[in-house]
Amino acid sequence: MPRNVLEDAPLSGFHKRLALFSSGGPFLDGYVLSIIGVALVQASPALGLSASEEGLVGAAALVGIFLGAFAGGWLTDRFGRHLLFTIDLVAIIAFSVAQFFVTDAVWLIVLRLLVGMAVGADYPIATSLLAEFSPRRHRGPLLGAFVTMWFVGAAAAYLVGELLLAYDDGWRWMLASAALPGLLIVVCRIGTPESPRWLLSKGRVDEAAAVMRKVFGPDAGVEDIEPDPEGTVGLRRLVRSGYAGRLVFVTLFWTCSVVPLFAIYAFGPKILGALNLSDGADTVGSAVITVMFLVGCAVSLLLVNRMGRRSLLLHSFLWAGLAMLGLGLFPEAPVGVVMGLFVAYAVFIGGSQILQWIYPNELFPTEIRGSAVGLCSSLSRIGAAVGTYLVPLSLSGLGIGTTMVIGAAVTLGGLAVSWFMAPETAHLGLSEAAALDTPSAAPAATPVRR
Repeated sequence: MPRNVLEDAPLSGFHKRLALFSSGGPFLDGYVLSIIGVALVQASPALGLSASEEGLVGAAALVGIFLGAFAGGWLTDRFGRHLLFTIDLVAIIAFSVAQFFVTDAVWLIVLRLLVGMAVGADYPIATSLLAEFSPRRHRGPLLGAFVTMWFVGAAAAYLVGELLLAYDDGWRWMLASAALPGLLIVVCRIGTPESPRWLLSKGRVDEAAAVMRKVFGPDAGVEDIEPDPEGTVGLRRLVRSGYAGRLVFVTLFWTCSVVPLFAIYAFGPKILGALNLSDGADTVGSAVITVMFLVGCAVSLLLVNRMGRRSLLLHSFLWAGLAMLGLGLFPEAPVGVVMGLFVAYAVFIGGSQILQWIYPNELFPTEIRGSAVGLCSSLSRIGAAVGTYLVPLSLSGLGIGTTMVIGAAVTLGGLAVSWFMAPETAHLGLSEAAALDTPSAAPAATPVRR
């Protein structure tokens, strides 16, 4: 098989910079979704929030991500990846700063919704751009690293939040602080080229050829871009085509992966406090668990090509679900046991987390990749938003044990979905993985050739 300049290219400085700048969106997502858990410690009494209003504040950003991800996906497929790559972050900065000035629950909920919309829009934009530039050998780890940056952002949020808790109005500075990394990321993203795959799909052949030469050298051209499968597949036809099954699979496994995790991040200190960690140990424990989430994602990045996508996903859901079940069955266990089970959940769930961005970018063609990624992300946030809203109500009404058992059931539900529906795409080029008549639908894993 002849060497393809795009699919078989070595990992270059351009790929590394693009991956780093693209991952700014997940960093901000982890930051803004996690900082609220610490900020509510002060914001709730300051604004007089009820348990229901706390749930709405925690869930608002997730609802925003639901709206923004689909809109961002549609816009990036229609107008390209490059322009929207910076515009969405400008909105994150503006809405984050505006949170500093809120005086009641309504405005806080509205601004959290708008921040979530801007964050959600960035996911399909940035992941589509990175997927369409990445060589097949490095595509999985580069896309999976997106989630790693989510946990870096979450860890940074807990550390910043803990420092600002010392001040009476620290919660205002916490919510506005996302503007600083947002500004840095915007500056770094300026000058990123447009995706040559997207340009070619729009018939802009000369522009696509120019980008290929700029990024991959003077001998590269549009002939190195394999045509997408199935001809034209409009988003309206998506649910009536063979891609509907892939849409269902990605949405379901993504939902089962993020529902317990987002609930933990929005109310981490409250959950750990209910498990008998208090006097500051709840916030510190949340930071420790975040580091373990990061470790789990890093380990999964090393395994995603060796184990294959399907095998990694199955093991991730199985062991993470059992760890959370242990938390539900033994809520009165010693602190060391509780932390051990939380650490186990954090490490093992890493596999399903990194695959949230690998699978959808591999399973859909260029013309609808952004829209499909955005739609899957949006649909997964419905369950995440509902779950986050119900967490404080469940803790007060059902107790910590039952709440954790419910989380375990959702996680093990992801195992069942993945067992019947997860494909293997580790060894395929991007166009091959998106085709409906290729081995990408087969369950057996094939290691990536090295």
